[in-house]
Amino acid sequence: MNKLHPVVEAVTNRIIERSKPGRTAYLDLIARARDAGVNRDVLSCGNLAHGFAASGDDKAAIRGGKAMNIGIITAYNDMLSAHQPYGRYPEQIKLWAREKGATAQVAGGVPAMCDGVTQGQLSMELSLFSRDNIAMGAAIGLSHGMFEGALLLGLCDKIVPGLLIGALRFGHLPMILIPAGPMPSGLANKEKQRVRQLYAEGKVGREELLEAEAASYHGAGTCTFYGTANSNQMMMEMMGLHMPGSSFCNPGTKLRQELTRAATHRITEIGWEGQDYRPFGQCVDEKAIVNAVVGLLATGGSTNHVLHLPAIARAAGIIVDWQDMDELSSVVPLIARVYPNGAGDVNYFAAAGGVPFVIRELVEAGLAHDDIMTVYGGGLSAGAQEPRMDGEKLVWDAAPAQSGDDSILRGVAHPFSPDGGMRLVQGNLGRGTFKTSAVDEARWTIEAPARVFGDQNEVLTAFKAGELDQDVVVVVRFQGPAANGMPELHKLTPALGVLQDKGFKVALVTDGRMSGASGKVPAAIHISPEAVKGGPLGKLRDGDIVRLCANKGSLEALVDAAEWDAREPAKQPPAEPGVGRELFAIMRHFADEAEKGGSAMLAEAGL
Repeated sequence: MNKLHPVVEAVTNRIIERSKPGRTAYLDLIARARDAGVNRDVLSCGNLAHGFAASGDDKAAIRGGKAMNIGIITAYNDMLSAHQPYGRYPEQIKLWAREKGATAQVAGGVPAMCDGVTQGQLSMELSLFSRDNIAMGAAIGLSHGMFEGALLLGLCDKIVPGLLIGALRFGHLPMILIPAGPMPSGLANKEKQRVRQLYAEGKVGREELLEAEAASYHGAGTCTFYGTANSNQMMMEMMGLHMPGSSFCNPGTKLRQELTRAATHRITEIGWEGQDYRPFGQCVDEKAIVNAVVGLLATGGSTNHVLHLPAIARAAGIIVDWQDMDELSSVVPLIARVYPNGAGDVNYFAAAGGVPFVIRELVEAGLAHDDIMTVYGGGLSAGAQEPRMDGEKLVWDAAPAQSGDDSILRGVAHPFSPDGGMRLVQGNLGRGTFKTSAVDEARWTIEAPARVFGDQNEVLTAFKAGELDQDVVVVVRFQGPAANGMPELHKLTPALGVLQDKGFKVALVTDGRMSGASGKVPAAIHISPEAVKGGPLGKLRDGDIVRLCANKGSLEALVDAAEWDAREPAKQPPAEPGVGRELFAIMRHFADEAEKGGSAMLAEAGL
């Protein structure tokens, strides 16, 4: 390993110093939970009898209290392709636990909302807050005190961050996250994108669009583009929380099964009764969080994680902000181009070397911390291994020395870009995120008149009427956590792409989110403070000139200062009930800003 890069070192040290009070309190919390918390030793006979009453063949072992009992938190449902494979995991895990003299029980299930199904619908307003719901569900499952370790089954957008947040409040337990893998590649990504754009232009119908989508999303597993779900998996490997190289092995394979078996065996080896105790709360430290950010930047991952990573960190007593991410982005090179940032999907990325290659490159370049507590033992560099089957045996090989396809994956010495492409932009319109890695550099600066909208459907109506056929900065406000739960606005991508392809200068500015597949149109997103809390987007008017510049990190309304100060902010339209949104009113009311993670739960918990 080379000497740690000075910027990575400086940012990490700043995070450590800033986080000292919260991290000290957190480590004290989990130490007390280990020594005097709720666990099987302190449960009454009545408590314990309830806990093992239905455990069948494992009843005697759980009752005896000598063997590790593993809690399983599962996000299984069979509507969501990514989580459908988890249906059989608990019964398999119970068998594999017995191989090591341990037992396992499903501690609880958590919701797994699919942003792919809800994208562009009113139900997307529940999406971000489902993360807090998942965290609460995980905490409820683990609160029974029946377990000496846990396996977390979850993959997609809010599910992994939610599982981590909930699990970290039980950080005295050893835990491993178990992925289920991406579906095999379907329709070529360029073709899917082409059909979507043709549909936006009215040149093909709904049946042609549905056929293309069904050929792309065609089976069990995560979607194969490099959005939030697959960025989650990469980050778990960068934090040392998966078995090495396990993120992108397809469901239903012998290798996938043996990786889950290996994780089950491993959790029995890192419990508090053994010589290799690895509490989850010590695995997720400041250095692990920095590694997750570095991996996100190096691979062009989802913008959603500029919300999720601060929220995850807070649950472990750590404070990370967008300035930290921006400074890391300035020195972390982009070494992967995975669709929508490139032509190949995550299956091609994995075949080219995948996360093990990325880990090896980043550690050797001094851009990632090797000295973290991983679930598998050794430092992060021990995770730079590719799993494979040697007959009936699972083995690991060192990450390949060279990329198998340098159009998708490259070494640090020859990157696609010298920086990670996640910029902080700020000015009189607030602070936001600009993901440059998917945007042509010629479009990193856009100056044009604003068209201001209150929701994405208004934008699409104006687009279809031809009102946006000009240089334009499309502003969509009242889309933040406190306004409406901060839905993704991915529905806008095809329409804005059409305008850009017509030769117009186009950008999006919003206090909402874009998907991890946000695409080629320049966008300043997550603008904070949000309009509903008095943020400056509320002052914008149609025709105001807005300048967005990733090079200078600026976001400005070019309006006379006196006039700007005198303007009254617009009011949010009244919220309508429906699809359960009214049940989340308390979360909207207490939600904090996007830069902290947009969480009511964490804010009210004082974290």
